[in-house]
Amino acid sequence: MPNIRCVLVDDEFPALQYLQMLCSQLSGIEVVKSFNDPVKFLNKIDGLDFDVCVLDIRMPGIDGMQLARRLQGKVIIFSTAHKEYAAEAFDLDAVDYLRKPYQLDRLEKAFAKVRDLLAARRSTENAFELNTNRGKVRVKSKEIAFVEVAANDRRDKEIVYRDGSRVLAKNITFDQLLRLLPEKEFCRINRKTIIASDTIMSYTQQWVSCSFTEGGTISRFPISAQYRSDFKNLMSD
Repeated sequence: MPNIRCVLVDDEFPALQYLQMLCSQLSGIEVVKSFNDPVKFLNKIDGLDFDVCVLDIRMPGIDGMQLARRLQGKVIIFSTAHKEYAAEAFDLDAVDYLRKPYQLDRLEKAFAKVRDLLAARRSTENAFELNTNRGKVRVKSKEIAFVEVAANDRRDKEIVYRDGSRVLAKNITFDQLLRLLPEKEFCRINRKTIIASDTIMSYTQQWVSCSFTEGGTISRFPISAQYRSDFKNLMSD
């Protein structure tokens, strides 16, 4: 599974630094940005790519509850030193509620809940919109055979459908794509390729052979050492 990308927001700078330090000790957690000013965070939301926000509640300018209502589609972990906010926090569908001072094991449990929620979302969301060379396109994950880095610009990704048609997704990373695709249905096998797992016919330590249409030609892709362990885990599930 790709890293969980998170944003941290807490107006108390020492608490924010401590939270950053704890996050750095957790595998699979990537802190995209930290803010000790909620208004600055609000002004920069549109330019940030993240899955979850660890959000303090009592802050000047705009409190965490107000801010959470503007984070549609993002997972929220609330944090506060004041227990009286717990009920309201869960009314906003927060995945968890942390009491200060932060504890590593408690933070780890909160991110485990985030991981489960994101996986559940991916398994039920079968379609999503992407910016492409054709404009906005609604992509159905079940129709995708594989995805490769575009030949002319590495920032773009070429999506190859099972019927052989193609579309160029503009300015998107593999990590971003994997967060949109159902977790157990797609796998990155090297720096340039994601494949649909149900197309796999056979594999070795170095190669995976896939068939994308019934009775169609079998294609072979290299498996990089960096992704071999994740690939094996997927195949053993």
